[in-house]
Amino acid sequence: MSTPTDLQDERLIGRRGVRGAAEGMLDRVRSGDLGVLPVVIGLVVIGTVFQLLNPIFLSSTNLVNLTMELVPVGVMALGVVCVLLVGQIDLSVGSVSGLTSAVMAVFFVDKRLPWVVAVLAALVIGAVVGWVYGQIFNRFGVPSFVITMAGLLGLLGVQLWVLGAKGSINLPFDSALVTFAQLAFLPAWLSYALVVVAAGGLFLSGYLHAGRRRAASLSARSTRVLAARSVAVLVGLGIAVWYLNQTRGVGWMFVLFLVLVLIMHYVLGRTRFGRSIYAVGGNAEAARRAGINVKGIYTSVLVMCTTLAAVGGVLAAARLAAVNQSSGAGDINLNAIAAAVIGGTSLFGGRGTAFAALLGIVVIQSISSGLTLLNLDSSFRFMVTGAVLLLAVAVDSVARRSRASHGRA
Repeated sequence: MSTPTDLQDERLIGRRGVRGAAEGMLDRVRSGDLGVLPVVIGLVVIGTVFQLLNPIFLSSTNLVNLTMELVPVGVMALGVVCVLLVGQIDLSVGSVSGLTSAVMAVFFVDKRLPWVVAVLAALVIGAVVGWVYGQIFNRFGVPSFVITMAGLLGLLGVQLWVLGAKGSINLPFDSALVTFAQLAFLPAWLSYALVVVAAGGLFLSGYLHAGRRRAASLSARSTRVLAARSVAVLVGLGIAVWYLNQTRGVGWMFVLFLVLVLIMHYVLGRTRFGRSIYAVGGNAEAARRAGINVKGIYTSVLVMCTTLAAVGGVLAAARLAAVNQSSGAGDINLNAIAAAVIGGTSLFGGRGTAFAALLGIVVIQSISSGLTLLNLDSSFRFMVTGAVLLLAVAVDSVARRSRASHGRA
């Protein structure tokens, strides 16, 4: 809860505009609230190093490939963020994605059902898996670590059973799914139009939110700050889109990922359900005493996680134009979890945003792309990603101690 002094400081920041907002951000960093700053610095370092080692890294062609390749695991990471926010974990997102993609392929190719029906069946199965996890967790008190580890093994077995003896199913290259994941790109004019809509929507959303806070006699960002933020987004996204349009442009699959991130950001930040998720992650007992349905929140985030894992599995299958016994296996599961943590989601619950999935998977995919361009063995990718993950958790732990000591002071 904010103290009167805190509110006075916030109102002062609001009146002082952009300079006050910058000073407020600096104060938050000093108090241990680093936000996305470590990730942004890391991306700058990664981009600089790999560009110096191989000039192709920051080429438009490579960046377009990077944006398309990161989407399937990025969508899975978005679900992992939800689970981590309540202080739990899902180790089975890879197996869920593999099973649901196998079911989709069987229905679409073997059973010759419309692709829409096949995808919906995959999403339903993903949601049911999460619901089962929630019931076991709430009714029997089995830790989510154990439940989802059992799910990782069990669902892998079901996936192998679904694929049968042939073990692999190829998706038609002329199907809508494969076209969407491999060949569908926005026209240049539409990509620029979406940038304008995004910047305008950001300003309008912030302006309306600030108006509601002022009506309730609460501090709010000044119109100048909101305008400066929107202009920065307009210029930044505009330059990025212009650069990607030098080759193939912005893929529809990447746009889908961004839309999912924005929807999740809104749900977590602007709805009662989202505030309940943060409350449960911060202190489950306090949330229960405040009247929040804690069991319902746990079940909901598990369902969201497995459903998004199913979406990621379908997109991965469409990107590869095939499903096989190794779908969802390998490092997919761990990369989804690592992306959420590297992006700034706390393993201790109660802190993180939907943008953590986007930032984290960009870091991981950038490392993978850079090392591939250098013709280095995949072993280096595992080692570098592991080091980055360890560094991210260490930064989070240090930041938590800093916030705790600052709060006591």
